[in-house]
Amino acid sequence: MTVCRVAHGLGAVVLALLLSGSAHAQSSFAQVIDQVQPKIVKIFGAGGLRGLEAYQSGFLISGEGHILTVWSYVLDSDVVTVYLNDGRKFQAQTVGMDPRTEIAVLKIEGDSLPHFNLEESVPLDAGSRVLAFSNLYGVAIGNEAASVLKGAVTAKTDLAARRGAYETNYRGSAYVLDAMTNNPGAAGGALTDRRGKLAGLLGKELRSSLTNIWLDYAIPIGEIVTPVEEIIAGKFRPMSRGEDVKKPKEAHTLALLGIHLVPDFLTKTPPFVEGVKPGSPAAKAGLRPDDLILFVNQRVAPSCKQLADELTFIDRLDPVMLTIQRGQELIEVSLAVE
Repeated sequence: MTVCRVAHGLGAVVLALLLSGSAHAQSSFAQVIDQVQPKIVKIFGAGGLRGLEAYQSGFLISGEGHILTVWSYVLDSDVVTVYLNDGRKFQAQTVGMDPRTEIAVLKIEGDSLPHFNLEESVPLDAGSRVLAFSNLYGVAIGNEAASVLKGAVTAKTDLAARRGAYETNYRGSAYVLDAMTNNPGAAGGALTDRRGKLAGLLGKELRSSLTNIWLDYAIPIGEIVTPVEEIIAGKFRPMSRGEDVKKPKEAHTLALLGIHLVPDFLTKTPPFVEGVKPGSPAAKAGLRPDDLILFVNQRVAPSCKQLADELTFIDRLDPVMLTIQRGQELIEVSLAVE
């Protein structure tokens, strides 16, 4: 009888300790989420046609309002709206984009905003427990909290090894996740360790053309720190210019370069090359039909109209540097009028 009572008492103590530990773990988990949520933003822009969602995710990386997110069609809008965790609404300006890493940096007006410090990001190994914060399915607007997924890193691999299977410009290392992050709106969200330390940027939706399988992945922060710093420093210059910038007397034109673009029917028709004039600077540089022009002298050219306008600021005596996308390959070419 005494032995049974003792055993029963020990069982109760063990159960109490387990319950206490579980409650403590849940409390710590909730605290981590509470610390991260104010750094997550909801982004709304272009989309809404042919099943294209008009929203994605991002997170603050400076107290002054810099936001890191993915480069996508959602940002191809005259008005990009950002909601903070506390419900405040801002119109964001695009600081710059980098098509090689598929990232973009936005800017809102802010002061002492809660944010991640990219220099304090942590590396992850296979098996690391992670949290993924995002606005998947666009369920959060205003002061509604971002969605949180728990999971683990199943592998750290190189997306270049998947070329031809997954269509993406990014060729660096990536964390493959067992959390279902490959959902509409999740792109641009934050991947953290279980302590809430920033580890990665949730990638855009990718599906294998060979197996039709979706890939849940994140780009390690260490892979994109340099391009983020370059964007903020002005290497990838924004679309706007100051009023004091003067145009040259004789500037480049599409006709002079020998570039024929697709018909400009839409408000922001992407600058796809429809044809190239034989013997022209474009032909000598190797431009081909269906090439998509992304940058002109490191300035974003999101539309046919914007591309033509950018050329009016470049003197005919100076070369024109173009960054083009051909299939899933990024190519830089230089065009010069002889």
